[in-house]
Amino acid sequence: MTVSSQPLDDAHAAMTLRVILADDHPLIRAGVRVLLGNDPGLAVVAEADSADRLLTVLRETPADLLITDFSMPGGQAADGLGLIQKVRRDHPELPIIVLTMLANVGVHGTILEAGARGLIDKGAGMAEISLAIQAVVQGRDYVSETFREGLRQSRFDRDTGESARLSPREVEVLRLFASGLTVSEIAERLSRSIKTVSRQKNDAMIKLGLKNDLDIFVYASEHGLTS
Repeated sequence: MTVSSQPLDDAHAAMTLRVILADDHPLIRAGVRVLLGNDPGLAVVAEADSADRLLTVLRETPADLLITDFSMPGGQAADGLGLIQKVRRDHPELPIIVLTMLANVGVHGTILEAGARGLIDKGAGMAEISLAIQAVVQGRDYVSETFREGLRQSRFDRDTGESARLSPREVEVLRLFASGLTVSEIAERLSRSIKTVSRQKNDAMIKLGLKNDLDIFVYASEHGLTS
């Protein structure tokens, strides 16, 4: 079976919206499930606790909306930006709402550029998920209020904040490196060569003025690249 390719028009929105929920934290999934269960127009049809499981579920379960965590470490499939890009390639009509604790505006930008329709700050409370779903059903995008100002500044003033100067791939490499993966492990996860990942890491360090790996960990902690 394949994921439904029907658009979220007004007629479709009047039907029960089939939702796939993915997060590696059981309590987060439980909270979102309870929230969605209060709306008779929504039904959680499948859940996943890893990127690997999510890709399997998407192949097997028709759905109208995906709500997924951005960082789901573990498993063979890439999480983060790589996961969003793969879902968009394989299921281009499926709207994606991303949940994240990451506070980095560069990461937020890459998530939206990859095609997510909603971007939710996990720390802002569950109510924003309902707002995001309403927006997506009505054909609009939704970004948490806590993220909007940083994104606005990064778009209109590219020199505001060091992270805005990094490419999406450089941001992703730094995020994964700061999470504890080696360059070789990042290359395997992102299906890139070790040489390419090493170059992207070094390019990012040069742009940010970082001198060594310790500087990367400090920068990641201070600029919301780690959760």
